[in-house]
Amino acid sequence: MPEVTLAARSGRDTGTRPTRRLRGEGFIPGVVYGHGADPLPVAVGAREFQVALSGEAGLNTLLSLEVDGRSYLTLARDIQRHPVRNTVSHVDFLIVRRDEVISAEIPINLVGEAIEVQHGDGVVDQQLFALQIKARPADIPPSVDIDISGLTIGGSLHVSDIAIPAGVELETDVEATVVAGQPPRVQVTEEEAAAAAEEGVAAEGGAPAAEEPAGEAGAPESSPPEE
Repeated sequence: MPEVTLAARSGRDTGTRPTRRLRGEGFIPGVVYGHGADPLPVAVGAREFQVALSGEAGLNTLLSLEVDGRSYLTLARDIQRHPVRNTVSHVDFLIVRRDEVISAEIPINLVGEAIEVQHGDGVVDQQLFALQIKARPADIPPSVDIDISGLTIGGSLHVSDIAIPAGVELETDVEATVVAGQPPRVQVTEEEAAAAAEEGVAAEGGAPAAEEPAGEAGAPESSPPEE
């Protein structure tokens, strides 16, 4: 697992106005906590934080947080974002040890081509996008792959079909479906349209003929009364 050094400054003021001013200066407010340490309010550069997490490990990147001459080995957790701009507005830094087992979430990548599904105009439906695991920080993989080359329409692949690296313990159910081969969606639509058309024809053919009102077409004309 890659490790990135990230500088942070302590002693930031808390509260709405100081926090807003801090963000305006290009910093993200945060807090360092874990392993019995008192929560330590910090601030990190927004750009530097984005670059630190831009590698393949993403949120599972080990961050060596440098604060006032001290170094904390951390993971970024509970990242809050602005509801409109989607910028990071706050982040928690969880202190970890290299020899401890921690929980993490890693993404699932689909590799290969589902040839039989494609030839049948089917759809590759990914239903699970991440795994919950336990591992030591250095053993957390950036992601895991599942090969869909043998997937067929009506078939499915499960968590048990994923090769899990050594030192990693699964927390996700091994029977959970990761990806399934679905039949063509257009075919279902055509069948529904055909059924609806048949119902419409049956309704028209079975409707009774309208009766002509008495005294109209076909009735003899009455003669005017004689004076």
